[in-house]
Amino acid sequence: MKVLANDGVSQSGIDALENSGFEVITTTVAQEQLENYINDNNIDVLLVRSATKVRKDIIDGCPNLKIIGRGGVGMDNIDVEYAREKGIHVINTPAASSSSVAELVFAHLFGGVRFLHDANRNMPLDGDSKFKALKKNYAKGIELRGKTLGIIGFGRIGREVAKIALGVGMKVIASDKFVGKADIKVKFYNGQFINVEIETEPVEDVLKHSDFVTLHVPAQKEYVIGKPQFEMMKNGVGIVNAARGGVIDEVALIEALDSGKVAFAGLDTFEDEPKPAIKVLMNDKVSLTPHIGAATNEAQDRIGTELASQIISILKTSKDS
Repeated sequence: MKVLANDGVSQSGIDALENSGFEVITTTVAQEQLENYINDNNIDVLLVRSATKVRKDIIDGCPNLKIIGRGGVGMDNIDVEYAREKGIHVINTPAASSSSVAELVFAHLFGGVRFLHDANRNMPLDGDSKFKALKKNYAKGIELRGKTLGIIGFGRIGREVAKIALGVGMKVIASDKFVGKADIKVKFYNGQFINVEIETEPVEDVLKHSDFVTLHVPAQKEYVIGKPQFEMMKNGVGIVNAARGGVIDEVALIEALDSGKVAFAGLDTFEDEPKPAIKVLMNDKVSLTPHIGAATNEAQDRIGTELASQIISILKTSKDS
C-alpha cells in the first residue's frame, strides 16, 4: 500500500510505515495536481499538515483513498464529515504537538514582557549608536511570576500551557464551553509532581481578571476576541494566539494595541495566511512567528509515529476483517 505524505512526515514515521510494508512517498504535489497524482499512483493514504486542502473534490475524485491523516490537531483543511460519509478514515494527532505549542506561547509571553521582539528589531539597526536610548526604552519590563494567565480553550494544549504557567508561579484561570474542571499534573525532572485542580469560568470573567490571555480554540465562524472582548480586558493586557487565524479580530487588535489597551500581542496564526496583513506584521507591539507551533523535532517525531501507528492499526484491522 502507498502513503503520500504531501506536507512531509518525520523519518520516524516513515521508518514505522516502511517496516510494516508500506511505500511512503514524500513528494510535495501542488494542490491542483493532487487528484491526478493520487489516482495515477494508486495512493491509499494521504497525509497532510496545514498546507494541503482535502475538500469534497479530492474526496470524490479519489475513490481509492482509504485514510486521510492530519499531522496536528485542527482539521479545518479537511472536509472531515464528508470523507467519513464516503467510508474514508480521517485521523489526526491531537496530543503530539501540545507541549511544543505551549512552549511557543511562553516564548511569546517572555519575549513580550521584556520587549524582546522589538529589541531584536532595533538593536541591529541602532544598538551601536543609540544603546543608552534603547536601554531606557526597554527598561520597564514586568515579570510573569505572580500574574494571572487566562486560558480560553482548556483542552490538551490549554492544559499544557497551564502546567508551564503554574511552574512559572502564575495564577491560572480558564474558560471552556465543554470542560467544567481539570486536574493539572505538573511534573518535575526528578519524578516529583503536584496536582492542581482548575475550575473553568465564564469567558467574560477570564477576560476581566487576566493579566495575559492565550487562546486555544478551534477555527470559528465568528471572532472569539473582538472589540467588545478587548473592552472587557484589563488595561495593558498581553494576548497570544497560537491557535487558529480568525479567532481574533485583527483590526480590533491593532486598535487596542495603538490605544494602549493591549500592551503586546504574540501571534503565530493569522487571519490571512499565508499573506498576513501588513499592519499586523509592521506593528512594533506584535511578536510574530509564521505558524510554527508544532514545528519542533520532538513534536514531528511524535506526530509521525502516532500517524503510522493509527494507519497500521486501521489497515491491519480492515485486512483481517
